[in-house]
Amino acid sequence: MNKTAIKNFAIWARNRLIADIKYRAGLMGITENGIADALPQSNGTTEFYNIGTADPYAINGEEIKQRRALVDVIRAKEEDSDYAVAYKYIIEEVAYTWFNRLIAVRFMEVNDYLPSHVRVLSSESGKTEPDIVTNPFDAELNLSSAEEEKIITLKRENKLDEAFKMLFIKQCNTLNEILPALFEKTSDYTELLLNLSVIDQDGVVYHLVHDIPEEDFNVSAGGQVEIIGWMYQYYNTEPKNDAFAKKGKITKEEVPAVTQLFTPDWIVRYMVENSLGRLWVEGHPDAELQSKWKYYLEEAEQEPEVQAELAKIREEYAKLKPEDIKLIDPCMGSGHILVYAFDVFMQIYENAGWSAREAAQSIVEHNIYGLDIDDRAAQLSYFAVMMKARQYDRRIFSRGVNQNVYAIQESNGINREQLKYFGAELDEIEKNTAILQIEGLLDTLVDAKEYGSILNVDEYDWDLLRRWVNSTDEDSQISFDTYGLDETAEKLKELIEIGAVMAQKYEVVATNPPYAGTGSLSIKLNIYLKHHYTDSKADMFAVFIERCKKFLQRYGLQTMITQQSLLFLSGFDKLRMKIKDELNFLSVVHMGLGAFGTDFGTVAFVIRKSVIEQYICGFYYLGEKKTCEDKEKLFLSEKKPKYTHSLLEFSKLPNYTFSYTINRKTLELFDNEKLSETFISGGRNKTHNDEKYLRLYWEVGNDNKKWVPYGKGGDYRKWYGNDIYSVDWTDSARNDYASHGGLCNPKFWNKTGITWGFVTSYKPSFRYKPASMIYSSVSPTIFRKNFVDDMYVLGLLNSSVGLYIIRIISSTIGTNVGEILNFPLLRNNQEKIECIVKNNIDLSCSDWNSYEIARRFCSHPLLSVIPRNSALFDDTNDIDLAECYTCWENECNERFTQLKANEEELNRIFIDIYGLQDELTPEVEDKDVTVRKADLQRDIKSLISYAVGCMFGRYSLNEESLVYAGGEWDDSKYTTFIPDADNIIPITDEEYLEDDIVSRFCTWLKTAFGAKSLETNLDFIAKVLSNKGDTSREIIRNYFLNDFFKDHCNTYSVTGSGKRPIYWLFDSGKQNGFKALVYLHRYNADTIGNVRVDYLYRMQRVYESEIGRMQDTIDNSKNSREVSLATKRKEKLQKQLKECREYDEKIGHLALARIEIDLDDGVKVNYRKVQTAADGKFYEILADSKNIMAKEK
Repeated sequence: MNKTAIKNFAIWARNRLIADIKYRAGLMGITENGIADALPQSNGTTEFYNIGTADPYAINGEEIKQRRALVDVIRAKEEDSDYAVAYKYIIEEVAYTWFNRLIAVRFMEVNDYLPSHVRVLSSESGKTEPDIVTNPFDAELNLSSAEEEKIITLKRENKLDEAFKMLFIKQCNTLNEILPALFEKTSDYTELLLNLSVIDQDGVVYHLVHDIPEEDFNVSAGGQVEIIGWMYQYYNTEPKNDAFAKKGKITKEEVPAVTQLFTPDWIVRYMVENSLGRLWVEGHPDAELQSKWKYYLEEAEQEPEVQAELAKIREEYAKLKPEDIKLIDPCMGSGHILVYAFDVFMQIYENAGWSAREAAQSIVEHNIYGLDIDDRAAQLSYFAVMMKARQYDRRIFSRGVNQNVYAIQESNGINREQLKYFGAELDEIEKNTAILQIEGLLDTLVDAKEYGSILNVDEYDWDLLRRWVNSTDEDSQISFDTYGLDETAEKLKELIEIGAVMAQKYEVVATNPPYAGTGSLSIKLNIYLKHHYTDSKADMFAVFIERCKKFLQRYGLQTMITQQSLLFLSGFDKLRMKIKDELNFLSVVHMGLGAFGTDFGTVAFVIRKSVIEQYICGFYYLGEKKTCEDKEKLFLSEKKPKYTHSLLEFSKLPNYTFSYTINRKTLELFDNEKLSETFISGGRNKTHNDEKYLRLYWEVGNDNKKWVPYGKGGDYRKWYGNDIYSVDWTDSARNDYASHGGLCNPKFWNKTGITWGFVTSYKPSFRYKPASMIYSSVSPTIFRKNFVDDMYVLGLLNSSVGLYIIRIISSTIGTNVGEILNFPLLRNNQEKIECIVKNNIDLSCSDWNSYEIARRFCSHPLLSVIPRNSALFDDTNDIDLAECYTCWENECNERFTQLKANEEELNRIFIDIYGLQDELTPEVEDKDVTVRKADLQRDIKSLISYAVGCMFGRYSLNEESLVYAGGEWDDSKYTTFIPDADNIIPITDEEYLEDDIVSRFCTWLKTAFGAKSLETNLDFIAKVLSNKGDTSREIIRNYFLNDFFKDHCNTYSVTGSGKRPIYWLFDSGKQNGFKALVYLHRYNADTIGNVRVDYLYRMQRVYESEIGRMQDTIDNSKNSREVSLATKRKEKLQKQLKECREYDEKIGHLALARIEIDLDDGVKVNYRKVQTAADGKFYEILADSKNIMAKEK
């Protein structure tokens, strides 16, 4: 099946149909802006509408009635929304209706299921004109003589599209006789809005016929009814995306698209074979029949007492005849599960001796039931089931077979005053009983589209209600009260049948329920869930687990595919306990990620409504495979990972997680002391406005007591680090946090603890939390109850034993405090462990503080190695940078090797303590050692960055650590290398200025490593950078010109927070006419003016002089090559000068404004602020503004 073609067509066809229908509606004055009145010249038989042309658009007769019906339905919908929503909904509904009919007709014509056997959308011969247009009178359409005459006329006048539209509508009306639930009579507004063409090769019909291979529809050629389901899913692609993208609650109209997910075929087969199939063969053993079910799983081995209980259940199954077994899909969508259930039912019937023809009708009438809130999906399910029946019975359409597949309807519009006119043939007691029951049913079904099949319908006397609604008081006089009585009767009949299906008990429930966190759903629905589904209300899939259980008969089987969070998430602990107490899992297939393409992890399972505590369930894990196809192959192989447990065994685990990979020996560990006996959660601090109250520490001044360190999780890093945020800790800020319930408990302030990142895409990593650090909700933190450091526990959590147990108690991407406090704690060899952990913290701290962005960064490591290796660097005027790097590389390797050895030793010790020698090994992979090794290019680039910091005075060669980041400037701290005086360092593409960044870098390099080694070190740096250039200085110049600022932004950035550079680049544009760096913390109101006057103007004069010099060469040189080079350089210089002049116009507005900044506002705010003039106009003068500055408010 070509799903790409199907997807492309469905998405395109939806948009095309909507556009065509909007166009048709617009011709009659109905647009998204409102509904226009007919023009004054209209009369009783013709109405005219202004379409902006000389002649208005006219409609006549039946079209006028249809337009009025369209207006009425839009106005009715408008009452519970607004006009824009109502218009959009009705247009979408009409488009969907015709899409369904087109797909149905295409399926039927390809499989020769049309009663007339005449193709409607295509031709047997392959010509463009459909056979129904070529031979209209062979199609058995019951045409009147007038209609026949009109068709002849249209064909004679070559109006093929009009003829086709007429014949297509007649065909749909004819199909109403055999498939009434899909092909309703179309003499309404849907017919009025139909706009199809068979001539247009960019039309829906042409693309349907030509884009999707015919064999995908053809059952005999390998096509499947499931193509209908894929069409349905892909048609809803854009509505689904739109609903998720919008802000606010998801409406009941959007729910079908948002929650629709087509179940892969093999998963459907697993579900049906292991529920319906199992129920039959356990009561009617038949190895031959069972062998046909490729996805059937054998039951796990059971204890004798369990087998005795199972024998009693199988005795009940043995009493069932095929026609007794009722299966429902309460979220049927397009009917995929029902269609395969039909096939399995057919096998069961044939096994019991039925003919295929007799079985087909019985299956439709007695076995298959379905519900959905989406009318169009229900139509497709109805159609899919009938097409499946048609495969087995060629005459099924003529038998008047009634299905049990329904779209749930609301009772809101029922005229209850008319109920007294029903039940005329009943006695008074029966009539009163019926009215009482119908009132109860109508009350239940108010706003039923909001709730769907989770509604609990009482068991009423359905036969009584059917007799009551079919018996009206025909002798009563027609009055205002009885107007529309027939319509009320039809609606009541439908509601009674829907209610009966919702109240009935079933032997099998099989469904793929909606996956939707209920927080995004309507208030009405949430109130209902709070009262009726308290243990599962967090997500609709969980709600349906409970609801499906209520559908079941005793010993009935329930099969579903849901999110994998059912197994592990702490929020579903009560639901898991309820499952244990009331049901038995028979098999669980954990798909992991990828079963639906890109999804959030799923699990399929089969449950029986029985309670056998010691029943052993088989758990199968397919998560190691990433694609649905590979998961299927693994499922079918003998090598699929299998685990067996009774649900009772999981009672030992925190939150009763179904951590099925655990062995029984490990389960016993949870009988020991828990961390919660000695540790306590520190809660969390929540600002409720991170944009206002959070900064990356380097953004604000280093002498500012307003800001304190703040933990926010971060990358995978153990032992120490990820300390880059600061939080506003002033009294007013803390009061604001407290007012929202976000202030962490003061008793935990200034205390050390253990912290980690709540969410990780890899593994949890635990770190020592310094006393000064506050922690957020994404950085959970625990404290020893006596507030004494417990290095033992930190070592345990970071060990392989820690990871193994955490994955048992926390199988989602988030690791919360409650899960960690439930960690089983065994203590032994404490002194040795604490010694190793302290060493690990020291090693990690040393590594972290070598990062330029570290809060306690002291000096660049390529400089700090010099005093530690004084014997090697005995001549401070001749220090080889390459040798410095080698020393640094050795230090990194030693640190890395030591930390890895320490971690492996901890693993050995804890594996022995916990007795997990059979499950774990002590080895640690290099990628899990979270200190870095040396990297030549990264470390040289960071040295250049450090040098720039020295040029601006952020760092000093005289003192370690951060020297200046705001506050009072102290010249005495800079005696070895003097920083730039005006905080402006120009970057030029040629050596024009004596104080540009390259000359300053050379001076710094000479000062830091000695004059003798300057050229050697420049060559070494240039070779590492690999930029363009003929000399080392040119290469370094090109690095500063093209790459330095990009690297700086990448260094000073954090995932989720964006780029926060402290060195800002004034940049005139692509010609590199003007570039200059300034240091954020030395910026003042005169900085932009100084950039303009002292540097931009200076560069313009340089360019003017150089242009003159090049012109002189052009005019006087006799060397053609020299002239050519001069000409080329002159052109470049002219472009740079032009760019500078244009830049000057922008920078001039800002220079005059003398803009001040407040470091506490942070980079993103200040980056926009300095580029916004007094009149509020934005002038972009700084590089990469779009990605750095805050969004405009």
